[in-house]
Amino acid sequence: MLLQNERELVVEYGKRMSADRLSTGTSGNISVYVPEEGLLAISPSGIGYFSTQPEDVVVMDLEAHIVEGARKPSSEWALHTLFYKNKPHIRAVVHTHSMYCTTFAVLGQPLQAVHYAIADAGAAAVPCAPYYPFGTLELAEAAVRTAGDSGAVLLGNHGLVACGKDLAGAYGLALNLEYVAELQYRARCIGTPNILSAEAMEDVMERFKSYGQPDGKKTGY
Repeated sequence: MLLQNERELVVEYGKRMSADRLSTGTSGNISVYVPEEGLLAISPSGIGYFSTQPEDVVVMDLEAHIVEGARKPSSEWALHTLFYKNKPHIRAVVHTHSMYCTTFAVLGQPLQAVHYAIADAGAAAVPCAPYYPFGTLELAEAAVRTAGDSGAVLLGNHGLVACGKDLAGAYGLALNLEYVAELQYRARCIGTPNILSAEAMEDVMERFKSYGQPDGKKTGY
């Protein structure tokens, strides 16, 4: 079976995404890219995460040709392939419909530096792309264009896309941004949150370069 390890990771993190309530039902999708093979493993369309088996995960190339798998790939396959084409350093993409990130996506507002953990996205803010129908090339193009140098982007009236150098990193970013979004929401319910300055965020991002263990793994801040 092609990309067996990557397919197993997609299954594992799909279950985590559902259990962590980053997506409900069959919403959201996950992929892992192997540039040496020119292939990605992507979650299938419309199958519950706890029902998905490694053989259900679809293997395709960046031109959307299915190489192995009997299932239809996620309807958002273009979202994944365009991010891999435009951000060659990334190896995984996680698309969620998490409550608080999606709340700001519905408002068409960015996530701001209400907490320094947002620096995990490599930027002081996570922008929001305009609305386009799900599963369309227009949505994928708008997401990549709006993300710019950020490792994540909100999709207007839709959800969040988080990218990473591996699946653990992309998923961790999605979790961190949901935390930041909830803080931003709750702070606004009480008053006006303090937004960290550009200088403060530059300092945080520099500190993040040496944070964690030498193997590059981190579990929090």
